[in-house]
Amino acid sequence: MKVTLEIQRFNPETDSEPHVKSYNVEVEPTDRVLDALTDIKRNVDGSLAFRRSCAHGVCGSDAMVINDTEALACKTLIQDVAGEDGATIKIEPARHMEVQRDLMVKQDTFFENYKSVKPFFIPDETKPAPVKEYQQTVAERQAFDDPTKCILCGACYSACPVLDKNPNFVGPAAIVQASRFVFDSRESGLESRLDILDQPDGVWACENHFQCTRVCPREIKVTKMINLTKQKIKKLREERGETINDGGASA
Repeated sequence: MKVTLEIQRFNPETDSEPHVKSYNVEVEPTDRVLDALTDIKRNVDGSLAFRRSCAHGVCGSDAMVINDTEALACKTLIQDVAGEDGATIKIEPARHMEVQRDLMVKQDTFFENYKSVKPFFIPDETKPAPVKEYQQTVAERQAFDDPTKCILCGACYSACPVLDKNPNFVGPAAIVQASRFVFDSRESGLESRLDILDQPDGVWACENHFQCTRVCPREIKVTKMINLTKQKIKKLREERGETINDGGASA
């Protein structure tokens, strides 16, 4: 079948504004959008810029906006976004990040937010260190299993409506990464990350639009994990006789 890819192009060295360029390509319905982009790159226009790595939905490199929805190009089949021969597929770079070139975006702020939540294991020093290894029950592991699937593709960050009006929001991906440790029974958990999460631009900025959950290529219940983290913060503050730091939104 033949499809047209309308791709947003932008080269900061030569362009003052982004523009759309169309490419007609021959594809199979079961081909991936990434296959079509690669064909254009190799055989039509070598200047087209986009990221890719594993091409199997594991690295998260090729997150972009396909027909107005965030997705991984390597997991999106042509037949899923082009219903008939001659259809047009619109492709744009991920949102809320500065365009570096064409479909490539600068991810500096995204990863700074990720690092801010301390996405690494911090042992709970109030508990005796294990002689051999930390042990958990199946239920304790399941409490944080979902967030471990995150591949930091940035699709949730791109789709989040809150970032349209509040670019300082730490973002759903960072909170999900924090929740992986917050709910780990072997870890110091929330205490080590409270100063980042319990802020107006932390968990409290989330408005439960569920867009992050809808676009997650790993099917992580992102909004659920954010809300569970909110609940844990509220419980901790109540136990201490303190109030949450949501900037007065709950007043």
